[in-house]
Amino acid sequence: MARKTATIDERSAGPGAAGAADGLPPGPAAFAGRRAELAALTAAAGRTGGPDGMAARLVVLAGRPGSGRTALALRWARSVAAQYPDGVLCARLTAPDGSRVPPGRTARRLLEQLGAVPAGLLPPAGPDGEDPACAALCAALADRRVLLLLDDTKDAAQLRPLLEAGPGTLLLAVTGGPLTGIEDVDPVILGGLDQASAVGLLGDLVGGTRISCDPVGAADLADACACRPAALRLTAVRLRADARAAVTDAAAELTAATGRTPSAPESAGDGPAGRRGANGKGGANGKGGQAGKGVEGGDGERRARDLLPADGPVPVPEGDPSGGAFELLYRTLTPARARMLRMLTLAPAQAADLRTASALVGCPAPEAAGLLADLAERELLAAEPPAADGTARYRVPGWLYPRLVELRAEADRPAEVELARARLLERLVRLVDSAQALLAPAAGPAPDPLPGPLRLRTADQAARWLDEEREHLLTAVGDAIGQGDLDGSAGRLVTALLRALPLTPATVPADLHRLHELVLEVAERAGKPRRAAAALLNLGDLQAAAGRWDQAAERYRAALDRARSAGDEAGCARALESAGGCYRALGDPVRAGDSYGRALALRQESGDAAGEARLLARVAEAHSAQRRFEEALREYRAAFGIFRRLGDERGAALVGQALDRLQRQLAGEWNHPIAE
Repeated sequence: MARKTATIDERSAGPGAAGAADGLPPGPAAFAGRRAELAALTAAAGRTGGPDGMAARLVVLAGRPGSGRTALALRWARSVAAQYPDGVLCARLTAPDGSRVPPGRTARRLLEQLGAVPAGLLPPAGPDGEDPACAALCAALADRRVLLLLDDTKDAAQLRPLLEAGPGTLLLAVTGGPLTGIEDVDPVILGGLDQASAVGLLGDLVGGTRISCDPVGAADLADACACRPAALRLTAVRLRADARAAVTDAAAELTAATGRTPSAPESAGDGPAGRRGANGKGGANGKGGQAGKGVEGGDGERRARDLLPADGPVPVPEGDPSGGAFELLYRTLTPARARMLRMLTLAPAQAADLRTASALVGCPAPEAAGLLADLAERELLAAEPPAADGTARYRVPGWLYPRLVELRAEADRPAEVELARARLLERLVRLVDSAQALLAPAAGPAPDPLPGPLRLRTADQAARWLDEEREHLLTAVGDAIGQGDLDGSAGRLVTALLRALPLTPATVPADLHRLHELVLEVAERAGKPRRAAAALLNLGDLQAAAGRWDQAAERYRAALDRARSAGDEAGCARALESAGGCYRALGDPVRAGDSYGRALALRQESGDAAGEARLLARVAEAHSAQRRFEEALREYRAAFGIFRRLGDERGAALVGQALDRLQRQLAGEWNHPIAE
């Protein structure tokens, strides 16, 4: 009976579990205790007004890795989803390697989930620029009731731009520690489960009567796990796998592995109030409770830091029960399972399905699917929402990532890792090419078909796959180009994405901007100025389409420099003409006329009659704006003659209309002179 009252099945989350919360990742099937914390979250959400005078409300849930903080956040979000009819949206604010996700990128993901991405929305002009996506998200949320679940929040700066949303928006920030810089927020601090709930969770996970028949051993095991859900789940997997293993032996093994003395379960307080900041002021920068302590490790932490970004995750310290439970379980894995788990750290965003996993380890797709399902059953992978075609998807838990990177460095040779990365990139190229062939069958010959289990079969399935995997594909190519050792494969993937993504309605200019920036990085690194000029021209076109004329002109000027160094006269003419368009839009006819005139000379030298006519008309416009009317008439007439000679009736008609307007304007001025 105690087990049944301590554990809540996923289906009992109430009416808010469906509908608005359908897009949330699935939580664990068994969920124990946390009634006080759930009540504390509800009480915190009920307060009116946001922090620091902001409109949106903020609730902070803080807990160390392995405490079950994400599972608790998902549980609570489902329980209140009915109060947010416009949606429950979810984003992860820390990349799998531990680096922070900029608020603008988070805003774009949330806008995509809302289906409200404004046309032409681009990243900020520089690293310190304000990202317009944040303002666009706040505007979209102004009159909506929405819950934003922001998992793995790294710092307060990621939240502040989002707090300017409307009063109907609630932010639930899940974090591993204090968030300095935001006042008037009492964080709900998450410690270990109470012992009764921990024992109840063990009973549900292990099954049978092994836990209920040995209450003393079960209590010892819960204490050895510090009553942390991650340690309890991993230990339960070992007990399920070995029916002869005694509960007391499992507790002794974990105690020996961690080197810690079993003690009372962790707790941040006796009740909801005790699980808040202990600095006496309430704020999210409180340093009381378990989540307020910095996680410090020994040599294991330093080894992991050598392999991770400077702002990456702090590895689970040696002696931590969750880490000890993982080490014991990892030793029981077959070589194939262990290798799959290590190689999944190379997957984009550490998310994988049978298509990507089979490429990473070089095995058939059905074998990869079985390994993934087995690792998920062993609590070593987290289930993600399935793909559009029903393919199961999984993710490496963030708290395991640092240790798995260490294990990969110890067990897998660098050549094997590089080969796995190359296989993955080539697999992604083939998948993107096959999606493009389904979406635009008349565009060219179809690529060689993929094996049956990997294949995309319909245009609708291809479009949905590209939409769902877009961020992972962009991450994959970004990671590869960032490392700089697989530029050939990465370049092929960029080319494939630039062909395929515009065929889907969900693709936004920011995606194409990221790809062209990657092309520019590779071209500059390889010393290919012609290709760099093409990338800069494309970036300038995206900036111009968004009305960011100054930034576009800067890109076009950079493209002109690269094209000159490559001896590419056509590229120079294109850059000059595009820069002239920017100056024209900025109301600077002098610079516009100069750029158009230089481009005109290059078009005339190359014998490009159509380009010459077009630029003559542009030069005439610039002359008119400077009141150099006689020169404008001459250029318009020359352009009109070339269009007529080329048989371009539309061009001749447009120039003829401009010429007629100018002549009528001049006739009016001569009859009614304008006072100087």
